[in-house]
Amino acid sequence: MDRLKILVVDDESRMRKLVKDFLTKSDYEVIEAENGARALDIFFETKDIALVILDVMMPEMDGWEVCREIREYSKVPIVMLTARSSEQDELQGFDLGVDEYISKPFSPKILVARVEAILRRTNAQGDDVLIAGDIVLDKSAHQVTISGTPIDLSFKEFELLNYFVMNQGVALSRERILNNVWNYDYFGDARTIDTHVKKLRSKLGDKGDYIKTIWGMGYKFEVPRE
Repeated sequence: MDRLKILVVDDESRMRKLVKDFLTKSDYEVIEAENGARALDIFFETKDIALVILDVMMPEMDGWEVCREIREYSKVPIVMLTARSSEQDELQGFDLGVDEYISKPFSPKILVARVEAILRRTNAQGDDVLIAGDIVLDKSAHQVTISGTPIDLSFKEFELLNYFVMNQGVALSRERILNNVWNYDYFGDARTIDTHVKKLRSKLGDKGDYIKTIWGMGYKFEVPRE
């Protein structure tokens, strides 16, 4: 079986080598890019990149700009690395469709664990088709339709909706949702998940009402009885 390809983008060669060494030990094929422009060239020339690890602070073209360009054409999972740990930056990253956000300095082992969790979810999709009212979620195609019309969801929004549909009628705390959808213990506040739920509701239109807020706890996904 071919090794999964990961594109690592950072202007610091020492950081690229550190990340590459740990990912290579975990049997991933790592492709390096020293700046944003080179990263985009590699990404669009190499069709089977499974995940992108992208530094925010780079000269000329920063990580946000690279992320925007990639998101115009692809839902490939993106992990952002940043030397700044601000809530505003993190929320901006999620708004752009970033799947994970890791502040420097970080443990390379934790980075690898996050990468493995994302790729496990991305590549272990079954053939299942889940139906919830007028929503049809095709896990193998990673596609959602409402009454036959495709809905454009980010990777994380798709995972969140999938988790809701799999747990219909169950009251889910924010902590439980974060630990299952993000697949790690999250030590920030609830705004990360609330931001994603708000965007997901908006994209689902009137079907966004299926996601009920349980004040002081979290959310519950319910399809109304006809």
